[in-house]
Amino acid sequence: MYPEHLVAPMREELTSIGFNELRTADAVDSYMKEQKGTTLVMINSVCGCAAGAARPAVAMSLETSSKKPTDLTTVFAGADIEAVSKMREYTLPFPPSSPAIALFKDGELVHMIERHHIEGRPAKMIAEHLEQIYQEFC
Repeated sequence: MYPEHLVAPMREELTSIGFNELRTADAVDSYMKEQKGTTLVMINSVCGCAAGAARPAVAMSLETSSKKPTDLTTVFAGADIEAVSKMREYTLPFPPSSPAIALFKDGELVHMIERHHIEGRPAKMIAEHLEQIYQEFC
């Protein structure tokens, strides 16, 4: 597990823009079982592609899109192990991936952006992709 002082600023990047952080498996289960509307889930990570692409892309997409998910939530890979493991049950059949961005509609996974879709791509490209997904599902 990563030390909290290391991950705290990375958590803050998302919570400061409205993301609800889920840190336990029970919190994930409770949240997902009650989920209505559209929910964007960011599986956060300490890796460079999370810092350079995924988190900035999510923030950019929420800032510029005319349609947005009704709820924003996040779990942190490498820090909140049980919460991430539980969230990954909800993102099946996709294999574990971090960072990753999932969109749920009324509790059903409707779109998944895996690490291989993030790594090596600029934040702007990922943000534009997210905006298209919001237009379709939100």
